[in-house]
Amino acid sequence: MLDRWLDVAPALAALAENVAAAGPKYEPLGTGTQLCEPYRPIRIFATASNYVEHAQEMGTVLAAKSESQPYVFMKADSSVIGPDAAVILPERAQKVDWEVELAAVIGIGGRDIPVEKALDHVAAYSVINDITSRDLTRRSDFPFKFDWFRGKSFDTFAPLGPWLVPAACIGDPQSLRLTLDVNGTRKQDDSTGSMIFSVAEQISYLSSILTLRPGDLIATGTPDGVGMGTGEFLNCGDIVTAAVEKVGAITNPIRSMPVG
Repeated sequence: MLDRWLDVAPALAALAENVAAAGPKYEPLGTGTQLCEPYRPIRIFATASNYVEHAQEMGTVLAAKSESQPYVFMKADSSVIGPDAAVILPERAQKVDWEVELAAVIGIGGRDIPVEKALDHVAAYSVINDITSRDLTRRSDFPFKFDWFRGKSFDTFAPLGPWLVPAACIGDPQSLRLTLDVNGTRKQDDSTGSMIFSVAEQISYLSSILTLRPGDLIATGTPDGVGMGTGEFLNCGDIVTAAVEKVGAITNPIRSMPVG
């Protein structure tokens, strides 16, 4: 569907209008129904330290925006799970953390996309929780010291969902509230308006390096309130709910690695 977005989008918009005109006629999901991930991303790009207060809680000193560019890394697409699935704690991971983020899904590919046209390339938005093993993002056996791919790419480390909301239904992606709760306690609460680099700027930057493809996902950064800031991390039995205004919420239980 995403690779035919220009053709599909008008049909989806018409369907939404018809459903809205007919009124709320739907059946609630049955007890025990588990939603799958809304789609499998082609590639996952993620922007680091894109909120000033999050950078501060991580001890990161940022250059002025005028003197820097987005810092982007990649996360394995195999880490994606649905909005109800369990996050599995790797045996060797001791400091597993949460990061609620707005996910922008590309519908129209392109290269060297101007900032002012970048949002035209977004098909939809979703919620992603960029689960991270803080202790495994660091390496003592290698001079580069950091290994973000390892710390962020374990299976189940990218809860995504609950669905893809067409960009036309969202409006300005820089005016959305993000929240994250652990066991019912609010940990993160901010607005996408606090981003250093906007969604459009991130898309433009990425497209200056490579050709973006339909189905690519950009995790646009997390605000402050992650566990690393207080030394609190996820444990087996925890329940994590990540939400973005107008997009939805995903709730994932935390489980230990099965034995055997």
